[in-house]
Amino acid sequence: MQLRNRLLQRLSDGEFHSGEALGASLGISRMAVWKHLRGLREAGLDFEVVRGKGYRLSRPRELLDAGQVLSAVRPATRAALGQIDVFHQLDSTSNWLREQALAGADSGSVCMAEMQHSGRGRHGRQWVSPFAANLYLSLLWRTEAGAAALGGLSLVTGIGLMRCLRGMGIQQAGLKWPNDILVDGAKLAGILIDVTGEVGGDCAVVIGIGINVDMPPPAAAGIGREWTDLCAVTGGDSPSRNRLAATLLDELLPALDAFESGGLGPFMDEWREHDVLAGQPIDLLLPDRTVSGRACGIDDGGALLMDTAAGRKRFAAGEASLRVVT
Repeated sequence: MQLRNRLLQRLSDGEFHSGEALGASLGISRMAVWKHLRGLREAGLDFEVVRGKGYRLSRPRELLDAGQVLSAVRPATRAALGQIDVFHQLDSTSNWLREQALAGADSGSVCMAEMQHSGRGRHGRQWVSPFAANLYLSLLWRTEAGAAALGGLSLVTGIGLMRCLRGMGIQQAGLKWPNDILVDGAKLAGILIDVTGEVGGDCAVVIGIGINVDMPPPAAAGIGREWTDLCAVTGGDSPSRNRLAATLLDELLPALDAFESGGLGPFMDEWREHDVLAGQPIDLLLPDRTVSGRACGIDDGGALLMDTAAGRKRFAAGEASLRVVT
């Protein structure tokens, strides 16, 4: 895969490059260049072929680079980070990092991938992960707070992600309990938390985050719900994914520190400010039934509050959706 990444780096400027020139720079034949390009096309990367000019990516693509991320983060973030691993493709960044956690990886370790074969969303859904289009990042966080104290972690992670987006000038995003970022009802980003450890002791937490950056519409055909990406939200070119990763880590690590020391309380006002469900009629999908009612925010433990036909109820898990009232 290293050779394929080098090929992509040469094509990432969006200019035409002949097969002969690409082969000479990589030390391979023109036929080998074509085979690698065919593999990239099968992975979902689109490029043009013009006789007499060569090959060009249909849209320039910035590849993820651990060195660029480290150089862009704040000094305090750099000191708190462990190793940053970047892969051409993985089944899932969270799956890989969970294995590293079991092997003793340091808190602050980060895994990113250009493409995921089995990226995971909630309830076993696939997170659509086309090549070099979005940001797929997982962070290992070790805490002594115990699993019982982590009920609001996905909410705090969402706030860290919101701070990152605001830092990039995106003001219109909102938080959907418990772990989605929406813009005008369309999903921009999602969060998945995996916890391994003791109820009241040491825990290894893998925080997986997926952000749609420049999603190719053909790749998104099977998503089955309304979605958006940063290019659509900003109305501009694809933002730097390396800069996005750095900004995300700059906001997420301090939020985790504050959560460990003070719990969810310090984040409550900020959550309420961006809660897109508050006061809205919703349906909450539970494993055994669907509950309808009006969302009333969250409680001090991060659970969803709903006014239902049976009175106000508290729900620690479930999947909420806005209900169309006719």
